[in-house]
Amino acid sequence: MAVCQALWMLVSLYDWFWKDHHWFPSQYSWADFEDKNEEIYPHPKDLLAVIPLALVIIIVRYSFERVVGLPLGRLMGVYDGHRIKAFHNSTLESFFRTQDRNPKEAQLNHLATQCNLSMRQVQHWFRCRRNQERPLRSKKFSEACWKCMVYTFSFVGGFFILYDEPWLWDSDLCWHGFPKQIMKPSIYWWYLLDFGHYISLLLTLPFDVKRKDFTEQVIHHFSAAILIYFSYCANYIRIGTLVIFIHDVADIFLEAGKVLHYAQWKQSCDMIFIIFSMTFFITRLIVFPYKVLYSTYYSSMVNHEPFFGYYFTNGLLMILQALHVFWSYLILCMLFRYVNCGTMEKDVRSDVEEQDTSDDDQLNTKEQKSKRLQSSDVPDTYNLPRSRGARRTGPN
Repeated sequence: MAVCQALWMLVSLYDWFWKDHHWFPSQYSWADFEDKNEEIYPHPKDLLAVIPLALVIIIVRYSFERVVGLPLGRLMGVYDGHRIKAFHNSTLESFFRTQDRNPKEAQLNHLATQCNLSMRQVQHWFRCRRNQERPLRSKKFSEACWKCMVYTFSFVGGFFILYDEPWLWDSDLCWHGFPKQIMKPSIYWWYLLDFGHYISLLLTLPFDVKRKDFTEQVIHHFSAAILIYFSYCANYIRIGTLVIFIHDVADIFLEAGKVLHYAQWKQSCDMIFIIFSMTFFITRLIVFPYKVLYSTYYSSMVNHEPFFGYYFTNGLLMILQALHVFWSYLILCMLFRYVNCGTMEKDVRSDVEEQDTSDDDQLNTKEQKSKRLQSSDVPDTYNLPRSRGARRTGPN
């Protein structure tokens, strides 16, 4: 009985989900989008191919990172620093995994007593253990190489596909004849590949490099994947192609900047970051609101009344725009630091990560300073720590 009731609820939910008024204006139904002769329309079943495609993309990605990314990284001078592995201690490991990776002083004292270790040894263990969790520079480099290649091919391919389409230059034409607009095979494959890319990113999220804007990245990937799926099913294809095309431009420079950053090509990285910043501001804060948001809010309803798909699509687009504003703030902070300091000392972009400098090196430095201070009963100016700007001068 319970199984039958559950099945009935699933069938009811399925029927409700695919109701005509959820996807199309009131005068249209799914029956209006049956293929006739050479008139091909998008169908939800077409996107079933994205599941095996996403798995293929993941395989190709990891093969690329290993076969191309790692050798290219070594060629560009990307090497992983030496990291000291934390010694085995089940109590500390359990605390690290289940409670806190950065324990407070009281917790450190308690753990030191519990493990019969000094507080300094416990601090050292947590530093080593945190370092082990940080992704290797070579992994970050390879991942950025892959994404840079994907966005480049997507943008170039999209340009050749859309170049002759009138709605690329006039977004109001996205709604000419909407929603009964036939679909070209080239647009279908471009759409499918982009959808597969975002699905692959969602599947690999637990294994990819985790950054400080991880939550925003998850929201972005989910919103983008849902938007691509819904726009395809509801035949928002034309405006969807503009969204993909506009987003790909800045992403190319973002990933290229990461590649140069991990290779420590500082001047080239700074130059690419400035280009990325300008491209991001123009495409995400000017072109996207003007050509996409305005068009979907106003132009799309010139000949139709608002329906569920109208509100749903615009809601997802506004989520993307909110993320654009958030990332623009981070980029502005970065540019402000660059103008004032002449260098990008700390990355506050969407690619913000922990520094690769080993905590163990910092610990050793502190120990060496301590030894120098203890080497004489009466410390003189040569043994005291100096500020970065202080100059060491000899005795007169």
